[in-house]
Amino acid sequence: MSILERLAFHAERTAPLVLQTESAECGLACVAMIAGFHGNHTSLRALRARFSVSQKGVNLMQLIKIAAQLNLSTRALKLDVEQIAQLRLPCILHWDLQHFVVLTEVRSNGVTIHDPAHGTRRLSLAELSAAFTGVALELWPASGFERRAARVDFTVRELVGRITGIGKSLGQIIVLAFALEVFALVSPFFLQWVIDDVIVSADRDLLTTLAIGFGLLFLLQQAISAMRAWVVMYMGTTLNVQWRANVFTHLLRLPAAYFEKRHLGDIVSRFGSVDTIQQTLTSSFLTAILDGVMSLVTLVMMFLFSRVLGWIALATMLLYAVARWAWYQPLKAANEEQIIHATKQQSHFLETVRGIKTIKLFMRQDERRAAWLTLFIDQINASLRSQKLQLIYQQVNGLLFGLENLIVIWMGASMVIDGQFTVGVLMAFNSYRRQFDGRVASLIDKYFELRMLQLHGERLADIVLTEPEPHASLADPAAARPMGTCIEAVDVSYRYAQGEPWVLEGVTLKIEEGESVAIIGPSGTGKSTLINVLLGVLPPTAGRIELGGVDTAKLGPLALRDMAGTVMQDDVLFAGSIAENISFFDSQADEAWIVECARRAAIHDEIVAMPMGYQSLVGDMGTILSGGQKQRVLLARALYRRPRILFLDEATSHLDIERERQVNAAIRDLKITRILIAHRPETIASADRVIALAAGKVAMDVRAPLVQASMAASGQVAYGNGQACA
Repeated sequence: MSILERLAFHAERTAPLVLQTESAECGLACVAMIAGFHGNHTSLRALRARFSVSQKGVNLMQLIKIAAQLNLSTRALKLDVEQIAQLRLPCILHWDLQHFVVLTEVRSNGVTIHDPAHGTRRLSLAELSAAFTGVALELWPASGFERRAARVDFTVRELVGRITGIGKSLGQIIVLAFALEVFALVSPFFLQWVIDDVIVSADRDLLTTLAIGFGLLFLLQQAISAMRAWVVMYMGTTLNVQWRANVFTHLLRLPAAYFEKRHLGDIVSRFGSVDTIQQTLTSSFLTAILDGVMSLVTLVMMFLFSRVLGWIALATMLLYAVARWAWYQPLKAANEEQIIHATKQQSHFLETVRGIKTIKLFMRQDERRAAWLTLFIDQINASLRSQKLQLIYQQVNGLLFGLENLIVIWMGASMVIDGQFTVGVLMAFNSYRRQFDGRVASLIDKYFELRMLQLHGERLADIVLTEPEPHASLADPAAARPMGTCIEAVDVSYRYAQGEPWVLEGVTLKIEEGESVAIIGPSGTGKSTLINVLLGVLPPTAGRIELGGVDTAKLGPLALRDMAGTVMQDDVLFAGSIAENISFFDSQADEAWIVECARRAAIHDEIVAMPMGYQSLVGDMGTILSGGQKQRVLLARALYRRPRILFLDEATSHLDIERERQVNAAIRDLKITRILIAHRPETIASADRVIALAAGKVAMDVRAPLVQASMAASGQVAYGNGQACA
């Protein structure tokens, strides 16, 4: 570093705070913060697209590899708390054995960290010692490090999507708003004429004329104001409905991995950002345009009355703008922390409500209450920090405008005494000054409100800019729709992120049309992952899936799902009746087919025995069904689609032997392609062929009778609980 570079002409740099979006991307967020400190302000979304991170997060070695690809040199250290001041800042600390944070400042009595999960935190040395594991990672630019200015990498158009019917309403609002502003400019003259002309000359007729004239203008102003309010309400509602529909539609098209990596409360909060942005745009944007125009007009009017007083008002507003700018970044950071803490509290609340039965059975109500209360207090503290900043800001503004008012009145009164002003002119000037102050202050506030929308825009962009699953319309038109249901996996491998171990590796198999195949193996060998890859829920990392001889990459994932019925381990019922759940809320449900599917799933007799039969309510939080009954309703739902391929992931694991025999017989009679994940001998025996997975690879692929004979000869019972038992 040269001597000139060491001179502190500029304010000290600070690492930007980057809060994690996914539950396990704290390491990536820390790298983004340090890269930003050194001049490469790359968004977390861009880093996420470049470096995939699984739900297991990243370890120190992976962080070093990511940093190397950003041309950041690294040095990993093992040290004690007493040596923390010797670190090159900012650096990454390993935290609580499961987290990463950025150390930004070391003081004699404590430290400051940027926590991707909680925001900026000031900790004592005792708190640091309790959480710091002793592992740190220093990072600094290497040759080839690219500096990139911070920029917003999304547009309002991308966030909103396609909206119709707004342009006409926007034009009407602008016309009506300008008409109201004309009335506002005319009103100060009423006070001036009354004081300077009516009172001085004691002219009652002129007073009456002015009162009637301005009274009619006031009535017209109120009518136009009501019309504008109605148009604003109409436009706001139209925008909100279409915008929410666009975002929700996009949300439904996102891949399953998106939801697996995020907390429910966080997704709800991001979806709610639509309201915040929409309200600000519909109110603040138009108001800012009008305030900008009217502030110029009122400034001209003030200078026509008095240049000296006009400069005082203008200088006051310049000071107001400086104060607003000084408070912007702290307020933005405080609001961001408040949002993060609110989403954590909401996620914990929803998780508690959904798991209330387990909580009660394990008698953990007090622990859950204490954990929720801690999160809620964190949210309140973040809110208090924001309110304190706003309180100080309001006091500064109050002092600023109070001094302005005092100076203007003193100088204006002096001008009246000296004969430069009349009392009416002073009153009119004050009226315009108040309008100018209000307009410019509003314009400045709206400008920073629109800048603050970047915070909500970034949160919403996490939904709308995430790449959706390939849609059917995006499939290769040259690829003919497959007529057969033969499924083939060709050298398929899958892992959840770069650097992670392979869950599937080099899997090659072929399932003929109408064949029944049982996939077996110990737990954790990739059986469910294989099903998800076949269904297109997870894209293969390597290899390909063919359906009817056509690569599904050309067909799109919907091609297979369109002809498939599925019962997965984590399937749920939705709030509604049993009939609605079997038909999956089909608007033209076939009641006879609903009953037939329930018969084939061996659940019909139990449904009709219920007081409300097929109209019995189930799903969401409460259900009247046992685990085995729920599985059979889910099976009936899969059969309702008249599938050509049936995927069953331990779909009969909760059934007794007799019920399972009935269900297996019904499924076997369907004469469709069936792919079963099973551990129990009865389910395995119902298949034509058995494929065994071990360590993500195909270890065995034989006809089912051979498996049963082998198991009988060796004294093995089954792959019960995930492994063969002797």
